[in-house]
Amino acid sequence: MFLGEILSIGVAISWTATALFAEVASKRIGSLPLNVARMVFSLLLFVLTLWVIMGVPYPRFADASTWVWLLLSGVVGYVLGDYCLFQGYILIGSRFGQLFMTLSAPAAALTGRLLLGEQMRPLAIVGMCVTLAGIALSILSKNDGTQAAGTHASPFRLKLPLKGVLYACGAGICQGIGLVVSKGGMEAYHAAIATQGLDGQLVPDGALLPIPLYLSLPFAATMIRTFIGLAGFMLLLMLFSKDGAGQLRRAARDRKSMLCAFASTFFGPFFGVSLSLLAAQYTSTGVAQTLFALTPILIIAPAALLFHQRVTVREVIGACVSVTGACLFFF
Repeated sequence: MFLGEILSIGVAISWTATALFAEVASKRIGSLPLNVARMVFSLLLFVLTLWVIMGVPYPRFADASTWVWLLLSGVVGYVLGDYCLFQGYILIGSRFGQLFMTLSAPAAALTGRLLLGEQMRPLAIVGMCVTLAGIALSILSKNDGTQAAGTHASPFRLKLPLKGVLYACGAGICQGIGLVVSKGGMEAYHAAIATQGLDGQLVPDGALLPIPLYLSLPFAATMIRTFIGLAGFMLLLMLFSKDGAGQLRRAARDRKSMLCAFASTFFGPFFGVSLSLLAAQYTSTGVAQTLFALTPILIIAPAALLFHQRVTVREVIGACVSVTGACLFFF
């Protein structure tokens, strides 16, 4: 009883752990070396996983359309989204970084309307407003009146570095857009399976575990996104760094960073995704997504303890309001 709900809370806890480990590693070695390491770890984990559940260590049965959709999703969700997210962790921390991830719900709703023709219910409009209000409540404070003479006095001021806020906003928006594009990729994948005359309940030949094909496809799809993620982060490292190879060597020698990178990979794209797929089998999508969205609230206490951050009542209320707004999209 309540197995799906318990698993969904486990997903939120898993993603909280991912954010905390990623903040530690990104501040030690930088966001680009960290993301390269995470993509390498992800590929290794997915190679092993697909070998066990699909019989081969690569995305089986995917056609060209599937690859195009999922590669595009990887560019937006992984390369752009994760780059912005981890840059945000460096500048404003994982607690506020996760708060801005609630923007993924309105971004996904708008993108779904534009790309897939999905309808937006009136409650979604309310959810957007509530989400933005919660974020504003957390990151704005009353102006102390120290503005320069002759300038217009604003009643509020931003408590966080503007650059960090912009990175975090970009991360939330890219995650929402990437989610919609990946949904298009999954639809293309299922169509490819049907075209080949395969049943989703089929267990692939050579699989070591009797996992139905329809449960294996999300792992294969995530592996395709990881391919472009690794290529994209390597490209960004070469473009933005004069000594990218040196950064990777120094990162690889930093044992604590590599342990945190592996932990953030395991609890995020691997274990977290697996648990979310399982949770969706035992409860409604709306309930599952609502409980997944608890991460910005769950992360407050451990972030305060681990990183000695001062947390105000206003910030806690703002996080709760923002999560409430994100939840309205799922009902």
